[in-house]
Amino acid sequence: MEQTVTFDLDLIRRYDAAGPRYTSYPTAVEFDEKFNANSYQKQVALSNQRSGPLSLYFHLPFCDTVCFYCACNKIITKNRKHAEPYLANLHKEIAMQAALFDSDRVVEQLHWGGGTPTFISHDQMRELMAVTRQHFNLADDDNGEVSIEIDPREADAETIAILREIGFNRISLGVQDFNPQVQKAVNRIQSEEETIAVIDAARANGFRSVSLDLIYGLPLQTADSFSETLDKIIDINPDRISVFNYAHLPERFKVQRQMRDEDMPLPAVKLEILQRSIEQLTAAGYVYIGMDHFAKPDDELAIAQRENNLYRNFQGYSTHSECDLIGFGITSIGSVGDSYSQNQRTLEEYAASIKNNELPVFRGITLDEDDKIRRKVITKLICHFSLDIVAIEKELNINFADYFADVYPKLDQFSVDNLLEYNATSIKVLPAGHLLIRTICMAFDRYIQQKTTQRFSKVI
Repeated sequence: MEQTVTFDLDLIRRYDAAGPRYTSYPTAVEFDEKFNANSYQKQVALSNQRSGPLSLYFHLPFCDTVCFYCACNKIITKNRKHAEPYLANLHKEIAMQAALFDSDRVVEQLHWGGGTPTFISHDQMRELMAVTRQHFNLADDDNGEVSIEIDPREADAETIAILREIGFNRISLGVQDFNPQVQKAVNRIQSEEETIAVIDAARANGFRSVSLDLIYGLPLQTADSFSETLDKIIDINPDRISVFNYAHLPERFKVQRQMRDEDMPLPAVKLEILQRSIEQLTAAGYVYIGMDHFAKPDDELAIAQRENNLYRNFQGYSTHSECDLIGFGITSIGSVGDSYSQNQRTLEEYAASIKNNELPVFRGITLDEDDKIRRKVITKLICHFSLDIVAIEKELNINFADYFADVYPKLDQFSVDNLLEYNATSIKVLPAGHLLIRTICMAFDRYIQQKTTQRFSKVI
């Protein structure tokens, strides 16, 4: 496949609507509290019948300081003791979840996210991983994908060595922007030296992959200033780079009100930043995976995409499509059997469930046959920019043209605008459509078509 992207300003302006990021289909806005712990256990039974490997996600919500742009579920505190009762409950949830799943199922993927996972102490890190290994069958270090999100301000060489010791082999670092004025405006002061020291330690300790996250659209950013940050990032030479579009929604996230509206870059500036970022990264040899992600051509994500094996889940792009995902901790989301589920959102509700020996599931959704058909189509498009209609018809036992008859007028318009080309046997998204893949996927989204208002950010 063609791992390139074309920046077409006219098309972007015409198609830049609000839409999901499709880390799941249906998306989390469709989750319902009718789906409860009993519903979840039925889906686990179905998952065990199908067997297959597992993926584990742990949400560690604590942060020492707040970043003003952050929309994550987090707890801001400088008191490290606040993590102790949470971790005790997390250990109990691990045991409760493990009791439901067949013990011979191998965990091929594990991720700690947050918040700031390295907020907890070194001993607490060791204990959390030891408890996980006690209850789940983790793949060995050579075969498992064991990753963690790192705030370089909350890690040093000793921390990185310990993470490697307990099994982590991939790290993702939040950078956002190296510009001092931007960092001050978003309350995230992070020096280049801190960031590079963590990366050097990861490489020295044999981590298999280093990924860096940037955000464009933050206050005081300009195309020139962000280009300078990108030059420094390219010099660091990470395996993967994510360039996320900041969604400014102060009416929903109070912390974002700490940033001044007059400091926010205009839409035209954001588009210029994006265009120049694409040019710089592709000139440096990175390929466009999709949805803000770039990778080196020999990275596992890039290879999986070329080999038609790429997948997308709540952590983003993945090479482990066959895994059921179990979420641990507050607000975590899992994908088990034919369902998605989410844990309680607050410490108090989560603790109450664990105290009562109840799974902390508070909402979710069981997928019907239509959901599964549309999920397959959307996943193929968003991961591979193409769809083999003949193969889909055979796999899902449908007549594609009949089933998606209402979509064809949209495909016609996309084709006229050179976003894609299609015929009776396939759909191929063209380079000009790669940036707008969310818009294309929305044409197949039954829930989107039924709504008059949207709760999502713009696609660009």
